[in-house]
Amino acid sequence: MDHAAPLPLSLPRPPRAAAVAVPAVGALLLATGAPSALALVAGLALAFTVGNPWPAATRALARRSLAASVVGLGAGMDLAVVGRVGLHGLGYTALGIAGALALGTWLGRRLGVAPDASLLVSVGTAICGGSAIAAVAPALRARDEDVSVALVTVFVLNAVALVAFPAIGHLLHLRQESFGLWCALAIHDTSSVVGAAAHYGDRALAVATAAKLARALWIVPVTFAVAALRARAPSPGPTTPPARPWFIVGFVGTAALVSFVPSLRGAGQLASAGAHRLLAVTLFLMGVGLSRDALRSLGWRPLAQAVALWITLAAVTLAAIVAGWIG
Repeated sequence: MDHAAPLPLSLPRPPRAAAVAVPAVGALLLATGAPSALALVAGLALAFTVGNPWPAATRALARRSLAASVVGLGAGMDLAVVGRVGLHGLGYTALGIAGALALGTWLGRRLGVAPDASLLVSVGTAICGGSAIAAVAPALRARDEDVSVALVTVFVLNAVALVAFPAIGHLLHLRQESFGLWCALAIHDTSSVVGAAAHYGDRALAVATAAKLARALWIVPVTFAVAALRARAPSPGPTTPPARPWFIVGFVGTAALVSFVPSLRGAGQLASAGAHRLLAVTLFLMGVGLSRDALRSLGWRPLAQAVALWITLAAVTLAAIVAGWIG
């Protein structure tokens, strides 16, 4: 009769530097409210230097904190204002999102990008950058590598947009309303939309913020659609089924509570700020879970897809605004 191997008396101890650095940096990011891009870079830096002593634990924690942060982000939305703006631009918003997703899918196939990474890049570009990627990734059960690469590309392009968009707007003498709308339609993350529009003027900022928040609500139907399509897609072998995106119900429920119960608005702003900090920590956990080999296997193709899709979307929306077709 075979006997099972005896259990080790103690688990291997992680390297001291990694065991101290990973929780310390994560706590510092949460306490200071560091930008999401910085958090992701910090995670990558630790992964490539001291390493990650708890890869399974950080992956599991990242998935849970990702869903929780999406629910909290709903507390920063005013559904009454967003609804008015959203109804005004319902047609061109739906058409623009559908077009961006279709073009992104086509580009991903042509470039040979992994399907999940391609979809995440497309969703992030079409709707609202990192928040959309964070919402869709759990529904896909996407690999951490795919999520991180999509987020890296989005953050790089956000940084470019903060500098390039105001310069282009002044060069073309765009009205503030036109520039604000262009920012909302063509810049990925809400924070970068606000930054670029604020640099241009107060009216541009007001238009950009309302239009971007209205666009962000499209996270809800798109996430459910992605989850449903993934569940029905044929698979060559046994796979883990995609998660049902019930956290999106929490996103809408939180937004509704804050919007229609005035006494909760102060708490909602605090919850939204906390959710942004939690999202930054989530990106740190994703970054620290990566390795050089994982990133090397993904290569330059997702970045090429993201750049081509973003430039096309920015050019088409700018031309439509200048021509007076939308606005």
